Amino acid sequence: MALSKPKIPDTPQHFLECGVEDCERNCEFYCNSCHQQMCTQCRDQHLKISENNNHEVVLYQLRKRQLPVQKCKIHPTKDIDIFCKECNIPLCSKCATMQEHQGHRFTDLETIYTDKFKLCQKELSKIHNYFVPTSEDLRREVREDATEVTQIMDSIRTSMKAEAESLKNMVDTVLSENMEELHQIEKSLLEKLKSQEKTFDDYIAYLSDLFKEFQSYLSSTKLTNFTTQLPENLQIKPIPETTKPVKPEFSSAQYSKKDVAKLLGKITETNRKETLRRVKAMETVSFSTSIKSTSEQDKDVKSDKKQTLSLSSSVTKVREFNPPGVDGVCHVSLDQSDRLWISDRWGNLVQTDLQGNVIQKIKTRGRDEGYHTVTQNGDLIFTDQDKNVINRITQDKNITEFIKTGDWSPLSIHSSHINGDLLVGMIKIGKDINGDLLVGMIKIGKAKVTRYNKTWKELQNIQRDNKGQELYSRPQYITENINGDICTSDYHKGVVVVNKSGQHRFSYTGQGSRFSPFGICTDVLSHILVCDGYSQTVHLLDQDGQFLSLFLTQQQGLPLPLSVCVDDENNLCVGQYTTNTLTVYKYLK
Repeated sequence: MALSKPKIPDTPQHFLECGVEDCERNCEFYCNSCHQQMCTQCRDQHLKISENNNHEVVLYQLRKRQLPVQKCKIHPTKDIDIFCKECNIPLCSKCATMQEHQGHRFTDLETIYTDKFKLCQKELSKIHNYFVPTSEDLRREVREDATEVTQIMDSIRTSMKAEAESLKNMVDTVLSENMEELHQIEKSLLEKLKSQEKTFDDYIAYLSDLFKEFQSYLSSTKLTNFTTQLPENLQIKPIPETTKPVKPEFSSAQYSKKDVAKLLGKITETNRKETLRRVKAMETVSFSTSIKSTSEQDKDVKSDKKQTLSLSSSVTKVREFNPPGVDGVCHVSLDQSDRLWISDRWGNLVQTDLQGNVIQKIKTRGRDEGYHTVTQNGDLIFTDQDKNVINRITQDKNITEFIKTGDWSPLSIHSSHINGDLLVGMIKIGKDINGDLLVGMIKIGKAKVTRYNKTWKELQNIQRDNKGQELYSRPQYITENINGDICTSDYHKGVVVVNKSGQHRFSYTGQGSRFSPFGICTDVLSHILVCDGYSQTVHLLDQDGQFLSLFLTQQQGLPLPLSVCVDDENNLCVGQYTTNTLTVYKYLK
C-alpha cells in the first residue's frame, strides 16, 4: 500500500522541497559539494553529469553546513574556506600560496565548521534533552517535597490538637468522677451527722421533760415524796455517745510542664540523614550527532529502536480482527501482556487479546472520545463526563472514583509512559448564562488540559497561549510525545501541541479547507499520527507539526478511521468508526 501525497499547501506546515528548479518533490538528499537539496530523482540526474562524479551526495540529515560567507582581509575578492593547521588560522585559497604558508598542512574549513557545528548541536542537545528536563524534574520533586512537608506538618498539628483534646476530655472525666465521689462522701457524712443531731435533739427534749418532772416533784407538798427513793423515771440517762466524723483530705498532684508534655506526646526528628536526590545519569539519554534543528533533538526514550527504524515507502497490513461487544472502535488503549482496551460510542468498553477474544467487559458513560488509558501499573483509568469524575479499575477489578473534577467535565485522558502523570482534557458544561457560544450544552472555548501526578495531585492547568488566547475548545483525544510534548486532537482547534511546561508549540489544521481530527498517537520516531474524519485518512506529522504524508485513504480500503495507537512492535493499530474492525499495519522498517 503506497503512501499518497496531497497538494503542497502554502502554509507554515509546508514540508521540505527539492531545491532543483521546477521540482516540487520532497527533499531527501543534499549535495555537500554544491550545497543543494534534492529529491531521489534529481540526485540521480545530478550524479549522471560527468563533472559531478566526485560530488558528495548524502542524506539531508547528514549534510555539511555551508560556511558563512566571509571575505579575506588580505584578498578581498576571495572567501575564507581553508584552515592552516600549522598557524591555526582560517585562510582563503590565495593565502595558502603565500610564502609564509609554504609546506604547511591545510584542512577544508567547511569540514571543521561542520564538526564544530555538530559538537555545538550535541551540547545544545544535552542542555535541551538532559540538563533542562532533569533540572525541571528535580525542581518538581523539590516542590512535591515542600507540599508533602506542609501536609505532614498539618497532619502533626491535627494529631497534637487531637491529643490535647483527648487529654482535656480525660481530665474532665476524672474531675467529674472525683466530684461525684466527693459528693457521695459529703452526703454520707452529713446523713450521719444529721442522725447524731437528731439524737441530741431527742436527748435534750428528754432532759426538758425530766426537768419539768423534777420541778413538779419539788412543788409537791407530800412529805412522803422526799422520804422515799426517787422513782426510776427520774433517774437521768447518760449523754448519748457519738463519734466525730473523719473528714476527707485532698492530695493535689504535683505535675510539671514536662509531665504534661509526656502526656501530650513529643515532636521528634528522625535519625535518618538527608540523602542526595537521585540525578538521572546522562548516559541514559541519547544525543544525536547529526545536524538537526533544536526541536529535532528531543529526548528519545527508545533510542536503540529509533536508530534502526525509519519510515517505510509503503504500508502493509499485518492482521485484523473484530472484537465482539463493541459497535465501532472509537478508542484503543494498550494494556500489558498483549492486551487491548477498546471502546465504542455507546459506552461499551472491552478488554481483548490480539486475537479478538474478550477478557472482560464493562459499561461506561463514554462516547467517541479517548476517555480511557492504562497506567504504568496496569490499572485502567476512565473518565465519566456526566458525573465529572475519573475512575480506576485495579488488577483485582475493583472500580473506584479517585479524582473529582468539580465543574469541569473530563473528556480525554492519557497516562504518561515517561513519568506516570495523568493528562486530562476537560470542558465546561452548562447553559449559556454568560453569553458563551454553545454546541448542545458545551461551551466553545471553555476547555483545558490538566496534569495530575502519580499521587493524583493536580500539578498543572493548560488553557491559554502566551497571548492569552484559548488553546482548546473540545480536546477529545490526548496523548504525549516521547519528548514530553502534550498532543491533543481538538474537534474545533485541530491538533494542538504544547511542551511539557504548557507553552504552545504549534497547531495543525489539516491540508485542506476542512479537518476533523479524532484519534491521535505518537511513535518511537516522534511522529504524530491523527485520524481525519472529514477526509477519512490518517495524517502523519513530524514532532514539529510538519506534514509528511497521508496514510490509509478510503481508496485504500479503510472507511472512516477514528482511532489509532502504536503497539509495542511499532505497528499502527487503526480502528473504524462504522465497524468493530481493528486493523494492524506495519509502516516502519
